[in-house]
Amino acid sequence: MKGYEPVMSFGEDVARTCRDVQRGDEVSAVAVLEQLAGSGPALELAIGTGRIALPLAARGIHVDGIDISTAMVEQLRAQPGGDQLSVTIGDFADVPVTGAYRLIFVVWNTFFNLQSQEDQVRCFENVAAHLTHDGSFVVEAFVPTFLYQLRNHQYVYAEAIEVDEVRLDLLRHDAATQMLEESHVTLSPAGIRLNPVVQRYAWPCELDLMARIVGLRLKGRWGGWERERFHSSSRAHVSVYGR
Repeated sequence: MKGYEPVMSFGEDVARTCRDVQRGDEVSAVAVLEQLAGSGPALELAIGTGRIALPLAARGIHVDGIDISTAMVEQLRAQPGGDQLSVTIGDFADVPVTGAYRLIFVVWNTFFNLQSQEDQVRCFENVAAHLTHDGSFVVEAFVPTFLYQLRNHQYVYAEAIEVDEVRLDLLRHDAATQMLEESHVTLSPAGIRLNPVVQRYAWPCELDLMARIVGLRLKGRWGGWERERFHSSSRAHVSVYGR
């Protein structure tokens, strides 16, 4: 996508919307992460508005975060407990923090915001450097199978149709580069609003190889936060890596 920069996906409008978004699996996700964190501390890559970090911290786990978007972090800070979390503004592939963590995690497909295999491997390298000897790195992401069923490698999906607003999701898939170019388009009397997103997806087995390159291994994989079995029809995975 010509002219695209990752921070474009997380401006003030998106941050205000994300602050109130709940996917419905937060309680299960926090329970799993709390168990893996033990006595902590934990680090969330792309902490955003705190959908997971805030309830995890409320359970007594020390949580730090990294995010590229100051707008997202401002929304985090405005919520109860948000001003108690230490958040570094920067590229989460660099893991630009000091110290070691019992748990490092990245959720909701956000790992794929790193737009090259090189950056994704670099992230694994830096995560490994910040994990305690018994620590875990958790990646939650979609399984790309559905992308290969798209007609002409693209889709247009109506997210909402209201009297005064229509929201569309447009996506184009490049199977050769494993790249997704997407835009969430809002049409209303106020005008047109675009929210572009570019991702480079990876298959679970590719993530496993990235882990092995940096001295980590797959410790467990589920089809979701309820620890359901991962199988050939799973649409998502929660993968746990460690030494």
